[in-house]
Amino acid sequence: MLGTTALTISAAAADTAPTASTPQLVLAALIGIVVIVGLIVWLKMHPFLALVLGSGVLAIVAGVGLTDTFTSFTAGLGSTVAGVGVLIALGAIIGKLLIDSGGADRIVDTILDRTPVRRLPWAMALIAFVVGIPLFFEVGVVLLIPVVMIVARRMRANPVLVGIPALAGLSALHGLVPPHPGPLLAIDALGANLGLTLGLGLLVAIPTVIIAGPLLAIPLTRWVKLDPPTTVLGMSDDAAGGTGTGGTGAGGTGGTGGSPSSDGTGNATATATATGTATGTMLRKPSFGISVLVVLLPVILMLARSVVEISGAAETGYGTVLEFLGEPLVALLITSLFALFAFGTAVGRTRQQLGDLVGSSFAPIAGILLIVGAGGGFKQTLVDSGVGDVIASGIADAGITPLLAGWLVAALIRIATGSATVATITAAGIMAPLAAGLEPTQAALLVLAVGAGSVFLSHVNDAGFWLVKEYFGMTVGQTFKTWSLMESVLSVVALLVVLLLGIFV
Repeated sequence: MLGTTALTISAAAADTAPTASTPQLVLAALIGIVVIVGLIVWLKMHPFLALVLGSGVLAIVAGVGLTDTFTSFTAGLGSTVAGVGVLIALGAIIGKLLIDSGGADRIVDTILDRTPVRRLPWAMALIAFVVGIPLFFEVGVVLLIPVVMIVARRMRANPVLVGIPALAGLSALHGLVPPHPGPLLAIDALGANLGLTLGLGLLVAIPTVIIAGPLLAIPLTRWVKLDPPTTVLGMSDDAAGGTGTGGTGAGGTGGTGGSPSSDGTGNATATATATGTATGTMLRKPSFGISVLVVLLPVILMLARSVVEISGAAETGYGTVLEFLGEPLVALLITSLFALFAFGTAVGRTRQQLGDLVGSSFAPIAGILLIVGAGGGFKQTLVDSGVGDVIASGIADAGITPLLAGWLVAALIRIATGSATVATITAAGIMAPLAAGLEPTQAALLVLAVGAGSVFLSHVNDAGFWLVKEYFGMTVGQTFKTWSLMESVLSVVALLVVLLLGIFV
């Protein structure tokens, strides 16, 4: 289980736990969170530094000695990067290869070519759902928005009609499904089973995307009337990518890759992922089947592991093999190696080109890894100081279910900071003591509740808000009526589905 890493903390970190009073610990939590929010919102400080400083302030107010202020933080940072960092790195390799080989283009082309015009909003949701599994949110946006604009132009329709389903698919996967950083971090912090969470996350995401995507897009097109686009990101249809809509999705993004991420991290993931596509289009494109197989392979392996464990077949010969292959690190490593062949040598790339491509996939995730690691440090400071136990006890005494409490905490931090990652980090740290006594299924659902809350109400403090506004050419008010409303509906619907599953599973 991935959460085992987070629970293995050094003895030195454990010894730092103070014997402060309950009011002092509550005050420490409030001040620590206020410091993080204030530094991000008002001073525009990078979330990594804000989390480091917030952890230090929390520890000092909680009564931890000055010499031990960052002991828990460093222990938590190390265990989190050890448990999550490698998975994020492998996911970045897969995503980079998928984009630069034209595999994502092939998926987009195939689905759009076989879809009647009236079903295109549903097709965009499906495309976003599939390609969003291995891709970071901002990369998916940069890839799909040009496709959205071309589809809307050819339909002569309001771009909101096809844009909202695509954004809903990307956002749902970003908040609910590993190997995205937020869900991975929550799984690690809450000690949940990754395969089980992945399966339940996909189950929650499907109805959530349907409601917040194609169905919600219909009334939104009536509330916000946009003319069909005459150009795609300032370019003509042909200049944006030629005759293939999938080619447009990748080929037209080179100039917009520097857009900030939805978590406000300002990393250049989109830029690094979008570059090189031009060279990729000169090579043979992988087939649709191979492209989809690479995307779904880690999902299949991890779900197979969970099925074996739930059915009690882990001790059998085939069960042992599937359990090994479904280990998250092994599943993503196997997929990465397969992607090197399917998207590399099989399409005409040299070994040197592959090495350079893999190397270029790491730089964009440096900021994400630092934030995730700092979040793990903040979480461990909450736990070792005793703050997490106090807050968890207060939630339990208040009679709020852990699932609803996790969603509320994440939603409040999301509204305050604009960062889904920071919201996930903080909520997971606060809910960690409660998760210790939960059944595996309930722990997985708690991860999903936190993830659902982390995407609630994107507004002006979220870089994703401005990214969508500029791409669609909307006013601030129109962006609130479309993107912000969609994110809120998506968050609430996901919570309701999670609560419903909590009753029956």
